[in-house]
Amino acid sequence: MLTWLEQFLIRYPELALFLVIAAGYWIGSFKIGAFSLGPVTGALFAGLVVGDFAHVPVSSMTKSFLFLLFLFGVGYSVGPQFVQAMKRDGLKPVLLAVVVCLTGLAAAIAVGRILGLDPGFAAGLMSGSLSQSAAMGTATDAVNGLAMPEAQRALYISHIAVADAVCYIFGYAGVIMWCTVVAPALLKIDLRDEALKLERSLGMSRAKPGLASAWRKFELRAYRLDEHSPLIGSTVAAAEARPEHRLFIHRIRRGERVLQAEPGTILAPGDVITISAPRQIIVELIGSRAEEVEDRELLDIPLISADVFLINAKLAGMNLQEASQQDWTHGLYLRSLSRGGQELPIAPGVVLQRGDLLRIVGPEPVVENAAKNIGVIVAPSNSIDFVVLGLAIFFGGVVGVLVSFPVGSIKIALSTSVGTLLAGLLVGHLRTLDPRFGRIPDGAISLMTSLGLAAFVGLTGIHAGPIFLSALRDSGISLLLGGMVVTLLPQIVGFCFGHFVLRMNPILLLGGLTGA
Repeated sequence: MLTWLEQFLIRYPELALFLVIAAGYWIGSFKIGAFSLGPVTGALFAGLVVGDFAHVPVSSMTKSFLFLLFLFGVGYSVGPQFVQAMKRDGLKPVLLAVVVCLTGLAAAIAVGRILGLDPGFAAGLMSGSLSQSAAMGTATDAVNGLAMPEAQRALYISHIAVADAVCYIFGYAGVIMWCTVVAPALLKIDLRDEALKLERSLGMSRAKPGLASAWRKFELRAYRLDEHSPLIGSTVAAAEARPEHRLFIHRIRRGERVLQAEPGTILAPGDVITISAPRQIIVELIGSRAEEVEDRELLDIPLISADVFLINAKLAGMNLQEASQQDWTHGLYLRSLSRGGQELPIAPGVVLQRGDLLRIVGPEPVVENAAKNIGVIVAPSNSIDFVVLGLAIFFGGVVGVLVSFPVGSIKIALSTSVGTLLAGLLVGHLRTLDPRFGRIPDGAISLMTSLGLAAFVGLTGIHAGPIFLSALRDSGISLLLGGMVVTLLPQIVGFCFGHFVLRMNPILLLGGLTGA
């Protein structure tokens, strides 16, 4: 049975890859406390096992194809925010990232030389110790460009996977321990208290369900005002002028007539009003004795929701509180806010950026007018602009091959990997100018980034499987100890730089260290 399975995997390597991907995601799903290998490293270990069991042939073109898809997807997803973040508030995190990355690279080079590691082991030491599986791809690309026999290149590429597997666990767990235990102790802070303090500074609150926001989910109700209502005698504008809450009066029934709620209209006893606001706010303002009315004609207000892509330069840079005070936001609510596919909290202090996707809801004319002031409405679409996708990766790869620069006595090319990443950034940024350009649904980008990298790393593991145990016996302990140095040194240097030089908020500093 085992012999048949071995021959089957060798004969059908594409099926072996799917087995590795499935096993990798299954392995990566297990958690010990906060620690888990994740699907990418899970795929690496699954690939090593399958590769050790059966010498499955691995196509270098397939590996490159998957990795380039991953890099383009990463660049595409962050492109809309990358330029804006660099212009405004990204300087400190970027400086921190540069210091941490350069320190990690320098540490890997130094440890590699001290231990006498070959290029493959050194690259795997870096990718595993810094828990950067994507570096396995760029290292493989670099090794493939070396002028040496094919067998030697294949050996080095196998060593990348071996060293990454040895160093990854501490590379992941070491950062967790540093950022959750050691660094907070050095800063003399409580992580939870500091996080809550930062939330409050952004206008977030945990006192009520959801977030205390100027824009949030609402209800539309009709109430009859009695003589005890605090709204009696107020104009519509005065009733709505409550900066701590977002409340709108849309229509008024007075006797048999239905009136539009003009700002100067004075509310009187017996009026039936349609009001939109969070339900709790409606009850607090109108009072517990307010009579709710089922008035279909009064409540028959066409409401729509729309996803709007932010491209207005005047709106970018405002926080939600400031944006909510614009004239065109009357009657408008924000249901969700996402940036680069990530959901953001809806809080007054959250700053809008070009490329944000806002889901707004309100009366149809209000939403249409708001969309003109925000950017353009993005209609749901499942289609992929394969023309832009293919040409961007092609020309990005061409640029990566042709562009090089000297560093000392050596010449370094950008490589197809970096060229493709830059192409993704460019296409993502161009979409902030015209959202119809190069459109790729979020689900497709997620598939490119998650499956692309997991499959690439799985193939690398399959390739390294036959020599994994022997290489581990020869260099395992030294790789593990060297990896610990490469993991912790950038964290220590980045911590000191961020705290003493950049003077970053403790929570943002620790978040920056994990990202860097």
